[in-house]
Amino acid sequence: MKLAANLTLLYPGLTLPERIRSAAQDGFTGVEILFPYDMPAKELARHLQAHQLKLALINTPPGANGEKGLACLPGAETQFLVGLKQALDVCQVTACRNIHVMAGMPPADAHPSVCRSTLISNLRKAAALASSAGITLTLEALNRDDMPGYFYYLPAQVADIIAEVGSPTIRLQLDFYHCQREHLDLNQELCNALPLIHHVQFASVVQRREPDLTDPAVCAALRSLQSAGYQGWVGCEYHPEADTSTGLAWRKSYQALLEHRL
Repeated sequence: MKLAANLTLLYPGLTLPERIRSAAQDGFTGVEILFPYDMPAKELARHLQAHQLKLALINTPPGANGEKGLACLPGAETQFLVGLKQALDVCQVTACRNIHVMAGMPPADAHPSVCRSTLISNLRKAAALASSAGITLTLEALNRDDMPGYFYYLPAQVADIIAEVGSPTIRLQLDFYHCQREHLDLNQELCNALPLIHHVQFASVVQRREPDLTDPAVCAALRSLQSAGYQGWVGCEYHPEADTSTGLAWRKSYQALLEHRL
């Protein structure tokens, strides 16, 4: 269960090349970049290769008008596919294998069933394109406090969409933080979703700070993940309380937990 530094949130105040260098210096072997579209993909690949870092995850681009994803928006199908192809192009150049497909927020004047049908149709098209490129697409439930109005906020809702799409290319991205913000039983949610989980992220439920390894729910979920043989990435997607590097002291407890010393 390797840790990936989320460079969109970690090392604030630094440029992306500086964040990449800092993550490598801090011992990370992988990184997440939510929207890596401001830098040419070849340049991004060069920086990652220079520091021997793997790009573990990117997101599909936001909409031209700032939409938090396009996959469920009726009438935005062409824009969605253009964005997906842009993400696939980045993956091809950087050797990233995972794309989080942002569902978006249904418009107020659109019927929920129409948005759902749009999402399913878009995901089936996206899965065909991703599968041929050897890319896995992930879907993530986002909590209602941070992302009110997002298409899904429960892992079970995501699992239902995945079942309807019916493609092994579509998997679940589980974020401990979003589960806990929804006051869910974290370990139960994780165990329920285990067959579908392809990528994991975590942060403290309090202010989305450094992961709290004194939280029994977090420890139980990590142990369940390890016991299940999960070998994917665990993304560190949080807002550092102060200096990012200094705040990484929590990783000692994480390692102790994996070694059954915690």
